[in-house]
Amino acid sequence: MSAEIIFKALGGLAIFLFGIKTMSEGLQFVAGDRLRLFLEKGTKTPLRGILTGTLVTGLIQSSSGTTVLTVGLVNAGLLNLRQAIGIIMGANIGTTVTAYLIGFKISHFSLPIIAVGVILLFFFKNKRVNYIGHFLLGFGLLFYGMDIMGQGLQPLKDSPFFIRMMTNVENNALLGVLIGGIFTAIVQSSSATIGVLQELANQGVVTYYQAVPILFGDNIGTTVTALLAGIGASVYARRAALTHFLFNVIGTMIFLPLFLLGIFPEIVRLSADFLYILLPGVEGGWETLNIKMQIAQTHGVFNISNTLIQLPFISLLSALVTKLIPGRGPEVVDSTLKYLDPRFFGNPSVALANAMRETHHMGIIASEAVKNASEYFFKQKSDYKAVAKQMEDAADQFQTEITNYVLKATAGKSLTPKLSHQRYIILQVIGDMERVSDHADNLVELTDYALEHKVKFSDEALSDLTDMVERVQEVYNLSLKSLETEDTALARKIIEMDDEIDELERELRKKHIQRLNEGTCSGNNGAVYLDIISNLERIGDHSVNIAEYVLGNR
Repeated sequence: MSAEIIFKALGGLAIFLFGIKTMSEGLQFVAGDRLRLFLEKGTKTPLRGILTGTLVTGLIQSSSGTTVLTVGLVNAGLLNLRQAIGIIMGANIGTTVTAYLIGFKISHFSLPIIAVGVILLFFFKNKRVNYIGHFLLGFGLLFYGMDIMGQGLQPLKDSPFFIRMMTNVENNALLGVLIGGIFTAIVQSSSATIGVLQELANQGVVTYYQAVPILFGDNIGTTVTALLAGIGASVYARRAALTHFLFNVIGTMIFLPLFLLGIFPEIVRLSADFLYILLPGVEGGWETLNIKMQIAQTHGVFNISNTLIQLPFISLLSALVTKLIPGRGPEVVDSTLKYLDPRFFGNPSVALANAMRETHHMGIIASEAVKNASEYFFKQKSDYKAVAKQMEDAADQFQTEITNYVLKATAGKSLTPKLSHQRYIILQVIGDMERVSDHADNLVELTDYALEHKVKFSDEALSDLTDMVERVQEVYNLSLKSLETEDTALARKIIEMDDEIDELERELRKKHIQRLNEGTCSGNNGAVYLDIISNLERIGDHSVNIAEYVLGNR
């Protein structure tokens, strides 16, 4: 095999993969954070979840991207497992869009598309125009890379080694599934590997019947990305990732025998003929489709049929993954915004009351961040770390959303002194709550450091920390209660309790310095320990701030 062939095949593949990545990124830049919100809101029923997953994946051209985003939302408690399964099923359907696009022979337009993309990307200052240019650049590179790759792959049809391998695939379909699965697991994009498969078939290197088992393997291999995303995540997120894997494995177990019996190819052929019947004035059918489009149609029919078959068994699939990954893991509170209804912008009194309810909700989320960060330190289980990090992210989002809501609800309005004071308290308190979640995140990072450097603490040190954590959690939760009930007596009690926490922090600092002097603790231990009690003490300070807002002292 000549160097030119190798360079064209590998170089074309590199351009093709870069094109898919660039196109997907461009679409995600255009969509921004709306994709995440769309996934959160569009999953009330499994069917809506499927439609949402299909639409989002069709837009960003990446089932892996949608599934990884879904795993993150499950990890954050924003989606339950049943909702996630619907999105994952839809993601498999949405990923067929790329295969259909490749089926259209528009490679001769690739260079003009690249040129337009570069112009929009580099010669305009508008970010949205730049993002569209980003997408068009990737779109053009996809087809240009495929054209170059095709020139390099063409000689393979005369290669004795490749002919033998493809003959083995035709004689042993499981080998084809294995090849497709491994290749996609390495590349981590079924869209890319199916595109390569389409080009191989277009060059006559593989036949349709050799390509289909590899196609099934491609669908299994793409689940590796989600499985990797589940590592270090919560139990619920790992279950969502495993669901994606099982969904495609079960689909292959159903359709591979049907393919070998000749039933599945007939279903695909009939579906293509039926589509032409639905198109008025367009003549053609399965036989008139090019091989690329035939593979795209097979991919589409497989994923749609697999979804229709498994849709009634979502509860069973959920139970299966729960059985395979047992354990409840840490409880995850609902971290979706509940009360910020823009319909009340015209009524500041109701709007601020809703904002206060959301503020209390944010306080609970920050409390969960502290609780899970502490559990991560003592139990050293990644589930608690994942939830703590997600709660901290949610608290950041809540601060932004509540601030924007309050400002919009009161802008240009004449507020009574009471409403003006309520607005002030909300805007100040959410700052303290966000800082509490930041300190929880600091505790997670300190625990990571302790685990990485094998820092060990004495039983006395751990006992003292347990006591301080319990007191800090109690005083913070009481501050939330005093805010909710406007209980001034409780607010005064919180200030007294924080004085005790300050004294405890000073006492623990002295005891630990003494242990350092006696050599029972190392320098690493001391630094981590002192940073932990410092962060805990500051959570107590923010609890006092909240109490003083209740008392009107701030």
